[in-house]
Order: sequence, then structure tokens, then C-alpha cells
Amino acid sequence: MKISARNVFKGKITGIQLGAVNAEVALTTAGGDRIVASVTNASVQALGLASGKEAIALVKASSVLVLTDSEGYQLSTRNSLSGKIASITEGPVSAEVAIALPGGGAVHATITHEASKELGLKVGASATAIFKAGAVILAAKA
Repeated sequence: MKISARNVFKGKITGIQLGAVNAEVALTTAGGDRIVASVTNASVQALGLASGKEAIALVKASSVLVLTDSEGYQLSTRNSLSGKIASITEGPVSAEVAIALPGGGAVHATITHEASKELGLKVGASATAIFKAGAVILAAKA
């Protein structure tokens, strides 16, 4: 599959919580990272999602926020991936930040150049990528 999303997480479905209209689907990568997606029950059925099935979670870099200090705060986002900043590509308007995850993967965020400066981002520093479950698109083979 070729796709423009910067974040492509391969893994297995490890949980499905059906609701009245939408479902929360958890995918765990080989490196142990857990991604939660909010999709319609119809999508769960159409994709044939079930625990143990291989799937891919896609997240656009523009949907990912970078957090450097959450001391004393709890967030409503379902997805929080912590690691070390592996690279920062600065542009005049935007910056792309790659956060290396402990399990061997990486998550990419596209944020404003100003936000990058305000956060004081540096390669090697700790950072957390956060994104809502609704920003996750799931793909699975039939």
C-alpha cells in the first residue's frame, strides 16, 4: 500500500469496544506501542476487524501534537506515545518532528515553526506525541 500519511503503524488488533454507533479499536505494534482508533461499527464489520487480526493504523503528521511537559495534567487524547526526539526539520512556516519510540518505531508530527521554538525542541530531548482516536484511520486486508 502506498499512502501519503507519515505515520503508518503495523500491528494486531488487541481490543474492540463496540458502542451504539462507533467502536474503539486498539492496535498494538510489534514494539509494544498501543494505538486507539475510533471508527464506526460499520467499519469494524466491513474491515472484518477482530482481536488478533493484523491491521494498519494511519495518522497524518498534521494531526499529531508534540508535548514536552505534562506535569500535573491529564489529557483527553486516547493516544500518547513517548520517546526521544530523533530529528527536527525546520522550515520557514512548519517543522517536522520525528520522535523515536522505545519499541523501535517512530511517530512524526508537523507543527508550526513558532511552536517548535516555543517548546525548545532539541534532538535527544524527551517528547510525547498525542493525537485523538478520531484522527486514526484503520486499514486491514480482506
